[in-house]
Amino acid sequence: MTKNDKNMKHFCTVPNVSKKEDFMRRKVIAGNWKMNMLPNEAIDFIEKFAPQVEKTNNEVILCVPYTDLFYALLTAQGTNVKIGAQNMHFEETGAYTGEVSGKMLKSIGVEYVIIGHSERRQYFNETDETVNKKIKAAFVNELKPIVCVGETLEQREANKTEEIITKQTELALQGLTQEQVENTIIAYEPIWAIGTGKTATADDANNSIKAIRDKICQIYGQMTAERVIIQYGGSVKSTNAKELFEMSDIDGGLVGGASLKPDEFAKIVNF
Repeated sequence: MTKNDKNMKHFCTVPNVSKKEDFMRRKVIAGNWKMNMLPNEAIDFIEKFAPQVEKTNNEVILCVPYTDLFYALLTAQGTNVKIGAQNMHFEETGAYTGEVSGKMLKSIGVEYVIIGHSERRQYFNETDETVNKKIKAAFVNELKPIVCVGETLEQREANKTEEIITKQTELALQGLTQEQVENTIIAYEPIWAIGTGKTATADDANNSIKAIRDKICQIYGQMTAERVIIQYGGSVKSTNAKELFEMSDIDGGLVGGASLKPDEFAKIVNF
């Protein structure tokens, strides 16, 4: 057991829950292309990728740049590949040059949107407050948010992993209804593992996700906590996907670099 493991609480129980529902969480595998892929490359990728994952029982999402959205949506029609955006503004209209609203995303058929990715927080001044506003705006526009939380290497080494990720989760979900929380996907992405080739051990990742689920349980109850999809992200690849995704509380992954290669990403989806 690692030092971080010892700080993790056990999954909470709620006295006022009289009956535990049988509920099987699905695996959701989402690719985050970041600032990569031109429209013609997106089309080519989906044409190669979609046939390789057509028999999976997992939910498959590609979160692509704004310029690829329309082409990706057209190419993915008739497949089981869902298309998401990588960010959105919390206002529907206004003097926000360069921004795209949830209403705009919904109008072209986008289903998912990543909110609060660490790169948005680090480079573009995203805060817990704006993350919360964007989640609420996503639900207004019937978009499914994929909400990112995660700690830095310094925070991890200071034994603050659980404190940071549970607080981020609490603030992100503030003011949401129980139903909205159940329809939120949370992606635990330790910042020190994103794009570095370093990956949290399966046990460490699972314990961190248990801590997030425990926080949701404390606020919204056990039923809701058991229904929330919580992914792992951070240098996920075909060689470690199976070990990660078979853990008790890891419900799939948010995949970065490996999602840019159709064959590799298909292996991850078909783990």
